[in-house]
Amino acid sequence: MKNFLDQNFLLQSKTAEHLYHTYAAGMPIIDYHCHLNPAQIAGNINFSNLTDIWLRGDHYKWRAMRTNGITEDYITGGKSDWEKFENWAATVPYTLRNPLYHWTHLELQRYFDIHDILSPKTARSIYEQCTEKLQTADYSVQNLIAKMNVEVICTTDDPIDNLKDHQTIRDNDWQVKVLPAFRPDKAMNADDVVALNAYISELEAVSNIHIGDYNDYLKALKSRHDYFAENGCCVSDHGLEQIFAENYTQEEIVNVFAKIRAGKILQPEEALKFKSAMLYEFAIWDHEKGWVQQYHLGALRNNNVRAYQLSGPDTGYDSIGDFKQAQSIARFMNRLDSTDQLAKTILYNLNPADNELMATMVGNYNDGSVAGKVQFGSAWWFLDQKDGMTRQLNALSSMGLLSRLVGMLTDSRSFMSYPRHEYFRRLLCNLLAEDIENGELPADLEWTGKIIQDICYFNAKAYFKF
Repeated sequence: MKNFLDQNFLLQSKTAEHLYHTYAAGMPIIDYHCHLNPAQIAGNINFSNLTDIWLRGDHYKWRAMRTNGITEDYITGGKSDWEKFENWAATVPYTLRNPLYHWTHLELQRYFDIHDILSPKTARSIYEQCTEKLQTADYSVQNLIAKMNVEVICTTDDPIDNLKDHQTIRDNDWQVKVLPAFRPDKAMNADDVVALNAYISELEAVSNIHIGDYNDYLKALKSRHDYFAENGCCVSDHGLEQIFAENYTQEEIVNVFAKIRAGKILQPEEALKFKSAMLYEFAIWDHEKGWVQQYHLGALRNNNVRAYQLSGPDTGYDSIGDFKQAQSIARFMNRLDSTDQLAKTILYNLNPADNELMATMVGNYNDGSVAGKVQFGSAWWFLDQKDGMTRQLNALSSMGLLSRLVGMLTDSRSFMSYPRHEYFRRLLCNLLAEDIENGELPADLEWTGKIIQDICYFNAKAYFKF
C-alpha cells in the first residue's frame, strides 16, 4: 500500500517516477489563462485568513458544500470566516475521489508544508497555522506565486479595463510577467440589449469615441484591442457555449446594431448573426497582431435561475452542455483560413463526448506554418481532474500530436491553484511511463523526457512568444 500523497503520488512505476522527478518537476509554469485578480497582484496583498484565500470565490468548493448539506449562509452568506472554514473541513472527508480531495491536500502541502488530513478534528489547528503564515511577507500574493515557480500569468480582462494594475506590475519590474488577455464576450452579448447598450456607453467613455453606428463600434473596440497590445497582450479568450458562425451580410449587421442602439429586442437569428460578425472581427484583429486566440466551449451556465438571482454568475450553478460543435467550428475556421487569416488557435472542450471531435477538428487547420498552430487545449473546468485529463491526453495522442501540446493552465481565480500543474505533469509522466513499461514505446527516457519538458514548458514558451 502506497502512502497518500507522497513524493510519488500518481506515479505507478519507477519509470514514471524517473520521468517526473528528472524532467517535469522543475519546469517553470506558464499560466496562459487564468482569472486571477491583477489588482491583488499589483498591491501584493496578504489575505487575512485561510477562508479568505481558499474559499472566497471558489465555486468548486461551494458546490461540494451544498451537496454535503451545508446551507448558503456558511458558503456565500454572512457566517464568520472560521464557521465557513469549519464547514468546509467537515465536507472534505466526504469528497473522496473528487479532485477537491487531492487539490486540498496538495495545496496544504505545497504552500504551508502541512501534511495532516483536513477534517473536523484537524480544522482548528490547520486554520490557525495557515492564517498565521498568511500574515507574513513570505505569504503575500506575489510570494505565493513565486513559490510555485511561475514565469508568466495571463489574466482575463474586458476590453474596457484600464489595465492600470498590469502597468503597475510591469513598472515594478517583478520577476513574474503578468499580462492581460482580451476577453470581449460582453461586447457581443446581443441576447441582453439593455446590458449591451450600457456596455457600449462604457466603451464610448473609455475609448473617447462616439458610437453612433456599427462602424463606430468596431472602431472603438479596435482601439481597445490596440491598447491591450500596447500593454503586452498577445492572447485573446472567449467563453462560449459554441462558436458562432452564421452567414450574414454587412448590411444586416449594420441594421441589427441600429436596433440594439434603439433598445429593440432582437430576433434569435439576428442575435446569432451579430455574435457571428463580432467573433469574426475579433479573430481578424488577433491574426493581424499575431496573437493566440482561445475558445472555451461547451459550458451551460447559470442553470439554477433562483440561485442566479440571489448570488449572480460564477457561483457554482454551471454544468457541461451538449451543444453541437463541429459544423460551426468548421465554418468559422474555414472562413478565416480561406483568406489565410487564421491566427494560432486553442480550442477547449468541456464535454468529454466531444474529445475526439476536437482532436480531429484541429488537424484540419494545421498548415505547417507553426508547430501545433491549432491546438486541442488541455482539459478544463469539470475535466481538469485525473479521468478528464487522461481522456483528453489519450484523444490527442491518438488523433494528433501530444508532443506539440502547450500544456496545462489553471483557469482559476485562486492564488493556491498552481499545484494543478503538478497534478497534470504527474499524470502525463505516468501515462507515457505506462506505455514504456508495456513495451508500447521505446525505453528512450532522454527523448521522452524532452517531450515531457516541451509539453510542460518549452512548447508554450515558443508558441505564445510572451
